[in-house]
Amino acid sequence: MNDVKTAVRERYARKAKGEDCCGTPESLGYTPADLESVPADVSQASLGCGSPVHAARLKEGERVLDLGSGAGFDVFLASRAVGASGHVFGVDFTPEMLARSRQSAAQQGLENVTFLEGDIESVPLPNGSIDVVISNCVINLAPDKSRVFAEAARVLAPGGRFVVADMLATERLPDALVADAKSWGECIAGAIPREDYAAGLRRAGFDDVEVERVASEEPCCGTDSSCCATQPTVYSATIRASKRG
Repeated sequence: MNDVKTAVRERYARKAKGEDCCGTPESLGYTPADLESVPADVSQASLGCGSPVHAARLKEGERVLDLGSGAGFDVFLASRAVGASGHVFGVDFTPEMLARSRQSAAQQGLENVTFLEGDIESVPLPNGSIDVVISNCVINLAPDKSRVFAEAARVLAPGGRFVVADMLATERLPDALVADAKSWGECIAGAIPREDYAAGLRRAGFDDVEVERVASEEPCCGTDSSCCATQPTVYSATIRASKRG
């Protein structure tokens, strides 16, 4: 699993440097107003599979955590939704992405965002300090999803919301594919069936789990377009849940 995290970190480092490609934010449900509200280089560095900020319906004053915040696209959109009385934290383990997001936040003069270096399996925030957890095509990259779900539940206040865009699989993927670190970095090998995802959330302390399929069965493939044709069982979805009170 260390190879998996290395592959993921390397791919996102390439994206931060403009050396990788993926789907455009427009194809994921972001509006022209969304794109105009953040620097172009931030939106172009997105590696998402949906638009969790819209799905979360954020409110003024809420505290938000973005798991795997990358260049900060969703963090910046969320910061505008929660306003000056709210705060948005982004957690990422890729130094290149953190440097880019922090620089962009400073250039925009945003005072209600904080980017933290950390692993989404061990979030550097205290218990009950967050109202909404969001994430965009990142949890599928985590080798130990049970720890991610547990960490999301830990940092959420009772009744807090979990709203993420992620890659799911229509069936359990072959062992050979799951063992391929490169396919993990391409948002394929780490995808699990919706039933397993929902069960993991419930075990972590979530209720009202909803899974909505939002796109075709084509994963975010980066530079390897052949993976879309060879892995038709992977698709993007919006997953919602609430922490038990």
